[in-house]
Amino acid sequence: MENHREFGRAVPVQITVLSGNHLRGSRTDSCLSFVRVEFNGCVLGDSQKLDVPVDKDVVYSFTCSFECSEGAHTLDDVAHKPVIRQCSFSSTVLLHAVPGSPADVAVHEDGVKSTLDVMVHVPEPLLSDAQRSDSNVLMVTVETAYSVPDVWNPASTPPSHYIAALQMPVSATKEQVLLFSNGVLKMGGEKEPVPRSKKWPLGSLLAPGAEVIQGLYIDAEPTDMDHGDLTDIEDKDFRADAECNQKRVSWDTARRCFIDAGGVACLSRRIAECRLWPVEIMKAIQTAPTKGGKTRQGEDEVQISFHGVVYMDLVPLLYPGVRRIHGVYRIYPFYESDLLNKTQRTYSVLKEISKAPAALGRNRANSSVNSLKAFQSRTMENQRGNNDVSKKPDSQGKCAQTDSVSGLEPQLNTEGQMYADSRSYIIIEIAVEKPLAPKRPPEELAKRVMELVPPRPPLPRRPAGAERAVQEYQSQIASVAAQVLDQYQQLFGAAFLPGGRPLDPVLQEQRKNQLLGELNYSGKYFAFKEQMKYSVVRIVREKMLRTEAFSDPEQLQAFLSQLYVFLVDEMHATLNKTLSVDSQDAHQEPVLSCAQLKHFAREAELNTDYQLAAQYYQECLIQERSEPSHWCDYGAFHMLTADHLKAEECFQQALSIQQTHIPSLLMCGVLSEMNGRYEDAETFFERATCVEPNNVVAWALFGIFCQTQEKFIEAEMAFREANKQLNAVLQNESASRPEISSETQPGQKKEQNDESSETPAGNTEETDEGDAVHEEDQPQNDQESKQEVQHQIPPTSVQTTIYMETVWILLQNYALQMAQRALALELLSPDRGTISSYHLALAKLHLLRGEHDSAEASLKEALTDNFQNPDIWALWGHLHYEKGDYFHAQSCYERTLDSVLDASDTHSIYLRLGSIYLQKGEYEKAKPVFLRACKRSPSCLTWLRLGIACYRLEELTEAEEALTEANALNNRNPEVWGYLSLVCLRTGRKLEAEQSYKYALKMNLQEESLLEEIHELQSRVGFGNPSF
Repeated sequence: MENHREFGRAVPVQITVLSGNHLRGSRTDSCLSFVRVEFNGCVLGDSQKLDVPVDKDVVYSFTCSFECSEGAHTLDDVAHKPVIRQCSFSSTVLLHAVPGSPADVAVHEDGVKSTLDVMVHVPEPLLSDAQRSDSNVLMVTVETAYSVPDVWNPASTPPSHYIAALQMPVSATKEQVLLFSNGVLKMGGEKEPVPRSKKWPLGSLLAPGAEVIQGLYIDAEPTDMDHGDLTDIEDKDFRADAECNQKRVSWDTARRCFIDAGGVACLSRRIAECRLWPVEIMKAIQTAPTKGGKTRQGEDEVQISFHGVVYMDLVPLLYPGVRRIHGVYRIYPFYESDLLNKTQRTYSVLKEISKAPAALGRNRANSSVNSLKAFQSRTMENQRGNNDVSKKPDSQGKCAQTDSVSGLEPQLNTEGQMYADSRSYIIIEIAVEKPLAPKRPPEELAKRVMELVPPRPPLPRRPAGAERAVQEYQSQIASVAAQVLDQYQQLFGAAFLPGGRPLDPVLQEQRKNQLLGELNYSGKYFAFKEQMKYSVVRIVREKMLRTEAFSDPEQLQAFLSQLYVFLVDEMHATLNKTLSVDSQDAHQEPVLSCAQLKHFAREAELNTDYQLAAQYYQECLIQERSEPSHWCDYGAFHMLTADHLKAEECFQQALSIQQTHIPSLLMCGVLSEMNGRYEDAETFFERATCVEPNNVVAWALFGIFCQTQEKFIEAEMAFREANKQLNAVLQNESASRPEISSETQPGQKKEQNDESSETPAGNTEETDEGDAVHEEDQPQNDQESKQEVQHQIPPTSVQTTIYMETVWILLQNYALQMAQRALALELLSPDRGTISSYHLALAKLHLLRGEHDSAEASLKEALTDNFQNPDIWALWGHLHYEKGDYFHAQSCYERTLDSVLDASDTHSIYLRLGSIYLQKGEYEKAKPVFLRACKRSPSCLTWLRLGIACYRLEELTEAEEALTEANALNNRNPEVWGYLSLVCLRTGRKLEAEQSYKYALKMNLQEESLLEEIHELQSRVGFGNPSF
């Protein structure tokens, strides 16, 4: 068919009523019936009357039609009004009987309902493909208004109509009034049932039960999914009471509206220009007509009372991919001045159409077409006039606006004020068939990320268990075969040289015996059996699952036979592959785990030893090269060293391994934004939100990026989603949080912390070791204990926001520029978190940049708000330590460890506080500090400094044990070898002292004081230096 026909051209819509089923009349034996088809207030035609027996179907074959055009029957009429209750090409529809009629009685008696077979046909599509793709269908559902004024009474006379109305653009030059005039006032006492069906907006035209729209329901909505007002936690109780006990007006009506391409563009533009959209509400009392049905001018006009207005925020409809908003909106008294200021509109929809009673009181089907057309054209002209006025120069525009506002509202809207006094609100849903702002599908984003960072094929899986045992046996078979071939070549290799005498096939058995004899004589045969023994034992244990001796000789013989067959089969399979493969060494477990290596790397970063930190990260990658988190941590290290190019390579490498790795996606987006590749950055951020829709940081970073790109609607959507996910997380944590006794739990926690914080004051060694043993018993519960203590903090001190959650993640990855933007948004946010958390993060940012004065000022502000936060005191100590003020640093560190709560990073505190003690010669205080560090998070450095403290305290045995532990974690530390040499010199072990000293020199020991001490002790004892 033609896809480019003229829009608005008349197209006939043909309706054929084929037959009627189970029709009932007043007579019991037959039923006299005919079909009348009516659409949009116009009768399309009547069929002939047929008298058919009750038990037979009535065949009408009646056809009628109407023209769909811009005239009497528009596309909007087709969109929101039912054609025989349902619009379809071919369907069987239900007939709704009038109450008390024979058909209604029959339905109640036998349960059989009457139906009609209907076919709808159009000769060509009402819309072409292009028009259908550019147009849209909007549906507004007005559900229920709650907590309405108490003065409303269902029994009042004359009867009242409860009306809601709003205006929507359906084209570039036309607006449509959507009228909801069938509101029903109900008393409180029970909640509205859910789910409940939505209704057609045609009211009295339909038979009882026919007003229901089949397949559309009003379901219960979670409070956190609502838009608009009264969505906070403190409003839950009020809403629960109002929706159960207060009066309400129920519409439950859905109104569809067809919008062409021009209307879609107009709607999007007007929402972007003014986000608030008015929905007017009123209680209308219609005066009775005079005798004879005639009225004088103005006597039959509807009287508007309780005129209220709802200001709906429709900007969420412009969020990418959003097709529906469901909101709870407060009802405010109507004032034209407020309407102008908030929505840029100068007229009231209800006041304009109140002069057309057919549209309000009588609820006629054709009211939206006939009674409102003149009003729609006039309002569009007024709208254009308002736009022209708004585009005039400022001086004229201001005068015009001031004059228009000054002449409005001569009196107070007393009745409308009752809405505000009662806190009335209404629930409205607006949905569109297609999003006004399309969203890129996840598949497209995944493809785009794949183009930016091509995925790397996964590495082959390492064998384990029985598979590994079999592979080891196969490798041993291959190794033995290669050695046998080497021996064979030594004996008979001359035959394979050029010009050599070929081997005689007849003497093959003789050569075999000669080879076996040589293997037995040289001992290689026995060596081969020993080489194979371990792999065979592993097969018995791993593959055959035999670990105990046999008590029955028959079972033993059967098992040996089974084992022999298996080993021979595997041997043949291995020899048949290739005889040139190299033997595979058994996999050795690494001495240090990746978690330990990362811990050592962060420790090296703390000491600004970036070369050592890079070495640890590289060792971690060697162990598990296909783990994306390792690459991500290595990229964060390069962010610290400001090597952004190398950092981006690491993050992209992580993405090539796992395309859905969220930290790498976010950091690739951050770096792309820093390098000016904004399209790539948007792709990475948006992809992260699709992979983990509940990730708070992903949504927040996406919002920050969109705001910097001046995409304010997308930024608002991202921030709203981030807040929703954060609230869900906080609610889940509060729901799962165990109840803590205010009498016992804090005291218990204080007692435990008192034990662990006595060391800075210089307690005895026995107490310190006892504490360390206590910590050793429960090392894995440190983090859980810390969380339990944090749950006791007052709500104001644990309050967080999406920006603060994002800031800490950015600071961990050293993305300082983006972190500064997030802090700026936190400062401007009306829902700010605690002042101390903001200033603590700001101080951390300044400290990473080396801005010590600014960091000190921020820490002072943080301490003013929260004097007991251990993280503030810890960061204050780090600031003094980096400035070289060790006295104040020691004071801050001691106060941190004395706190009831644990700091987030105690390892750095232990290291630096212990180092200060060592510098001051306070070895009694240094030892317990390093002992705790070794128990909680051991490293080469903690064991080394513990060994130094013990050595200075003349505790040589403990010193040697600690230095041995340090050497096991890092055998390339020259300082460890140096102190081991000192211990060996003091204990009189000449050989070990010389070896330790040689390794210290080999590892390039640079500390002059330690070298001098070693040389002096060597001279005193007379050994330890091979150069003597």
